[in-house]
Amino acid sequence: MNGGRLKIVFHTLGCKLNYTETSAISRSFPESRFERVMADSKADIYVINTCSVTGAAEKKCRQAIKKFIHRSPGAFIAVTGCYAQLRPQDIAAIPGVDLVLGTNEKFDLVAYMKNLSKRDVPEVHSSELPENQYCHPAFSVGDRTRSFLKVQDGCDYGCAYCTVPLARGNSRNQDIASLKGEAEKIAQTGTKEIVITGVNTGDFGKTTGESFILLLKELIKVHGIERYRISSIEPNLLTDEIIELIAEGNKLMPHLHIPLQSGSDRILGLMKRRYRREMFERSILSVKEKIPLAGIGADVIVGFPGETDYDFEETYSFLRDMPLSYLHVFTYSARPGTVAYSMRDRTTFRVKEERSKRLIALSEEKHLGFCRLNLGKISEVLFESGSRKMITGFTENYLKAEHPCDYAMRGRIKKVLLKAVSASGNMTAEII
Repeated sequence: MNGGRLKIVFHTLGCKLNYTETSAISRSFPESRFERVMADSKADIYVINTCSVTGAAEKKCRQAIKKFIHRSPGAFIAVTGCYAQLRPQDIAAIPGVDLVLGTNEKFDLVAYMKNLSKRDVPEVHSSELPENQYCHPAFSVGDRTRSFLKVQDGCDYGCAYCTVPLARGNSRNQDIASLKGEAEKIAQTGTKEIVITGVNTGDFGKTTGESFILLLKELIKVHGIERYRISSIEPNLLTDEIIELIAEGNKLMPHLHIPLQSGSDRILGLMKRRYRREMFERSILSVKEKIPLAGIGADVIVGFPGETDYDFEETYSFLRDMPLSYLHVFTYSARPGTVAYSMRDRTTFRVKEERSKRLIALSEEKHLGFCRLNLGKISEVLFESGSRKMITGFTENYLKAEHPCDYAMRGRIKKVLLKAVSASGNMTAEII
């Protein structure tokens, strides 16, 4: 450790909620003692916020931990997040790890790091998740174009494949007044867009007796924030009232990500999902009826135990016929502690890979079709990042648009004409 401020790296794996929480945790470290540096820097301290949604995600976590230990062998290594909650001893077994904190402990990271000496035996604090109602506040800062606001944590759904309830506990939330105050803090940073995020975002209100629609109506009143996006919402929680509020065009962007997971009702039943494909279809068509150019994405899992060729073809044909803009395709990963872990009739790796490739190709086809549907349209783009040649940003309906680079445009919303689809799959934008 040097005599001045300690250099610290915060490295996040997994979902946007993890990134939001890492941002909040990092702000608890006083700038008088700690200097935040980039992940590729040599540092005195590395904090790794982990994910455990799939076996591949856990493997990436282990690789990241080992990479930082190799880069700075004398550095203090702290690991937290979902993987740390579910598999703390696996992480503690990695030589060089000093501190492992679970879900309950991660927001008190500073308190656990008063002694930054290397440990011969890692210190592990990963307690059982109680049935609690407290939701740690969190929002991301540092990017003057977009911020993520955590409005909810945990999940009560118990889907057969999912470890999230085991890692994060029951569904809970702050109250609307507190979250509106968080949004006002974000607005003071000059941020133009807030992404509303959580584990099961639309389930907001369990703790406080409020509702997601009331939260949305209050958030759009915050002065200074010009755009809001809903990160993801379950089809059974996407109400007509929410769709109508988005259709009014008052700050809520016409972009929704709605998990499907399977187009087979039989597989949805085995997954213990709370809807069938008819409800998903009804939600999609309702959005499109009120907002014809809305961008709509969907999650889908291939290779769930018992998924036959017929089940997959049902999924493929259903998705092909839905007016979706893109798909997020996941390959089923058996997770210890879940209902599906003990299910037999596993799909082979080769079959899962083939099914995944077909759905990824379908997603690309859907995306291109949606781009073409928007050609010649007037849109508004919040420009975010750029290279030497182009600066890019997103339209209201989540199409990535590009324009010859002018860094003065970063963080500004510009009205554009969508003229063409570039070779990279982006929309070519002309300022008007």
